[in-house]
Amino acid sequence: MDALGIIDKYYPEDNELKHILLTHSRSVADKALWIANRHPELNLDKQFLEEAALLHDIGVFLTDAPGIHCHGKHPYICHGYLGAELVRNEGYPRHALVCERHTGAGLSLASILQRDLPVPHRDMLPVSLEEQVICFADKFFSKTHLDREKSIEKALKSIAKHGEEGVERFNHWCESFL
Repeated sequence: MDALGIIDKYYPEDNELKHILLTHSRSVADKALWIANRHPELNLDKQFLEEAALLHDIGVFLTDAPGIHCHGKHPYICHGYLGAELVRNEGYPRHALVCERHTGAGLSLASILQRDLPVPHRDMLPVSLEEQVICFADKFFSKTHLDREKSIEKALKSIAKHGEEGVERFNHWCESFL
């Protein structure tokens, strides 16, 4: 089953939530591919980038985020690891890592414990270059303003709410990927 087939399995209806997910994820995939094309020296796996970017937010339906038509029982911050479980069960462990590690600019165990976040107690930081590129690309697109890309300043502002370590990672990615 391909990425869109997996999305169709968990989002069988053509509704507003599926539209939000597909539009947001396509924007993230396009930005990730733009980075890959701009930096051939990184030898990024473009097929994986596209597939994983399309799947990175698959777990949102399990969360309680009515503003984007999600009526699950978990806090929104859980969508990454919950989506990773779904994708892992579909036989895509590498794609699952992107789901799990894209939240914010990644979540360190120290940050999870310090902020008492309702997620598993382990590092959930993007490791591979592909994971980093998708995490970075994701910061430029919200699910509430699907029609526009955020500026670097707006992306940074949303990351800054979660602490300095994410800001440092994002700034490093700006230098590496833009």
